[in-house]
Amino acid sequence: MRYLTVALAKGRLAELAMDIFISIGMDCSEMKEKSRKLIFTDEKNKMKFILVKASDVPTYVEYGAADIGIVGKDTLLEESRNLYEMVDLGFGKCRMCVCGRPELKGRLDEITNLKVASKYPNIARKYFQDEKGQTIDIIKLNGSVELGPLVGLSDVIVDIVETGATLRENGLDVLEVVCPLSARFVVNKVSMKMEKERIMDMVKAFMQKTEGSAE
Repeated sequence: MRYLTVALAKGRLAELAMDIFISIGMDCSEMKEKSRKLIFTDEKNKMKFILVKASDVPTYVEYGAADIGIVGKDTLLEESRNLYEMVDLGFGKCRMCVCGRPELKGRLDEITNLKVASKYPNIARKYFQDEKGQTIDIIKLNGSVELGPLVGLSDVIVDIVETGATLRENGLDVLEVVCPLSARFVVNKVSMKMEKERIMDMVKAFMQKTEGSAE
């Protein structure tokens, strides 16, 4: 039996995913220890876990370096990789939103060449150009996108909103909701053919655990 490799997005998502893996009988004790290691092995269940940057998870899965990935829906939408999205895990819930000064609410369609700053240029482009048919100027930022409207770099931002506290503190507001987000269980398409039984057993176990926690 070959090893199944799982790519986990570093940080909170990895920790929450690990808890589920442990609850379905996987040995993640090595990962729970403070370590700089990036690859962890569960010999008994023939599983490998790799810790990678969230934006790289879909790449590892699409190219087969990982059979399975746990990653946020925001990353899947931005990366648009060719893989199977199997389970909405229900944790890491937040929203992708268009945010800006409150006085712009309901007026975005009136602005020609709307300037949009975002860490997620593909999501922003798809939402405004493909869904709304609006021409926009996208400015890619990697840091605090909230600064964009405050210093005149952009009219609005497209970003993840959890509580909205940072927006409020900077005099900004949610203007439009693009889509809800949460962690997803994704699978490589070839792995699904080769290891269908093992992967589907895991998918079903994850579905039971996430449904149980959602109730």
